[in-house]
Amino acid sequence: MRINEAVFERSHPDIDNCPVDEVPEFAFIGRSNVGKSSLLNLLVGKAGLAKVSQTPGHTRLINFFKINGQWRLVDLPGYGYAKVARDNRSKFEQSVANFLGLRPNLVRIFVLIDSRLEPQVIDVEFVSWLCELQRPFALVFTKADKLKPGPLKKNADQFLAAIAEWCSEPPECFFTSTKTRDGRSSILGYIGQQL
Repeated sequence: MRINEAVFERSHPDIDNCPVDEVPEFAFIGRSNVGKSSLLNLLVGKAGLAKVSQTPGHTRLINFFKINGQWRLVDLPGYGYAKVARDNRSKFEQSVANFLGLRPNLVRIFVLIDSRLEPQVIDVEFVSWLCELQRPFALVFTKADKLKPGPLKKNADQFLAAIAEWCSEPPECFFTSTKTRDGRSSILGYIGQQL
């Protein structure tokens, strides 16, 4: 798939103000500081489209990017960021839950996992929740350039084992690196198949 145009469309705090058309959407979500904004910029080939911050929890709105005028990438707030005030955190966590559970034109959810780590409880719980919702998702193991192939595969296999009781079959998995650009073509190809 070739991306000829990637445009920031709008940001909103909740599902009530999201675009109302039926354009296919692909949402990206993960624990704070997993490299989500960097990955989105890599996918579209446009540095700075999604705001990259050294501070975890920077994304606090649902951000929409129109791609080739035909479909959208959706940048969702990261989960598990503890420094946000409790009332604000519960508000945007509910907004994300509503978006993932109720958005009719959401084609696929890409859940980003830090490949350097053994399975984290918060990631496993989030994926198990998606399984309960029966929403289609894929796993994206980020920062894959930081590990050798053996440990990388081990961490991914451990994560798949940790979610196996909720998933009837293993989800599609991608390994990415914004440094080496690994995974870009495979994710875009996968999106092209879904379209």
